[in-house]
Amino acid sequence: MSNTATSERIVHCVKLNKDLPGLKEVPFDGHPLGQRIYESVSQDAWKMWVEQMKMIMNEYRLNLANPEAQEFLLKQMEAYFFGEGAVHPPGYVAPGH
Repeated sequence: MSNTATSERIVHCVKLNKDLPGLKEVPFDGHPLGQRIYESVSQDAWKMWVEQMKMIMNEYRLNLANPEAQEFLLKQMEAYFFGEGAVHPPGYVAPGH
């Protein structure tokens, strides 16, 4: 008898291009982007996004109570995982460069 509660769901991560444990739940439940992320983004890539998101929120001084800020962040998230990558704030220098 196997215990499925302890087995991890594996996804082929679009960001890291390998099979890794997927997210435990759908982010932004009810939003189509949340379902796409759940199906094809690993926990590791999600952690990377969280760090990217913090930088974006700080650099752009986003107030997530504002619907425009929420929409901007969702577009950045979609670009990060499924597009060319999220835009960097003006003057951004990658760590280590």
